[in-house]
Amino acid sequence: MGQRLLNNPGSLSILAGAHDGISEEDARILRGLRAGIEDAYEELIARYQQPVYGVAYRLLGSSADASDVVQEVFLKVFRGVGSFREHSSLRTWIYRIAVNEAHNHHRWFSRHCRREVAMEDAAERSMALESAADPGRSPFDQTLESENRTLIEQALANINPVFRTAVVLRDIENLSYEEIAEILQLSSGTVKSRILRGREALRRELTQRLDPGFAEAFT
Repeated sequence: MGQRLLNNPGSLSILAGAHDGISEEDARILRGLRAGIEDAYEELIARYQQPVYGVAYRLLGSSADASDVVQEVFLKVFRGVGSFREHSSLRTWIYRIAVNEAHNHHRWFSRHCRREVAMEDAAERSMALESAADPGRSPFDQTLESENRTLIEQALANINPVFRTAVVLRDIENLSYEEIAEILQLSSGTVKSRILRGREALRRELTQRLDPGFAEAFT
């Protein structure tokens, strides 16, 4: 039976100590993964599965595609954990893989599926949004009703993917500018510019769907 990692970091000497660039918590999980400890895999999935799904869903607009991306992301994490150099946080590394996989999935879909694909019906989309929502981390997810969240997701789907990615990472996932710059491999100035342009594009989309006062909150 796997040894328990949660809430007991001192129980495994192999997990002691942190590396430069990562936190003590990251070091603990990474050492568990590299040692093949089952609980480390379970903890990683419990911590990051929903956030990764949320990012992939908002970038792709499909629950099925997002689920496929989640599987690919964790396969790459588990296969690559031995070569992870720990210059960034575990979260930043996983999000970078998630964004790249979502973009790769979108490019593959665009090349191989030329015909228009029907939107998911409203009930399925609403369920997917509820699954992707993370009330503890997103300020507007705490206050908006489900209907408004759906409208925001639809508006996000209509803005340039380059700007959408930056807005999702900043305003929905609450990542810092520095983390986003690392994930996207861009300068902080470029990240800030993309976020501002994305917010403006989102505001324009929302003015067509929501009360003007509500849309202005995203400027």
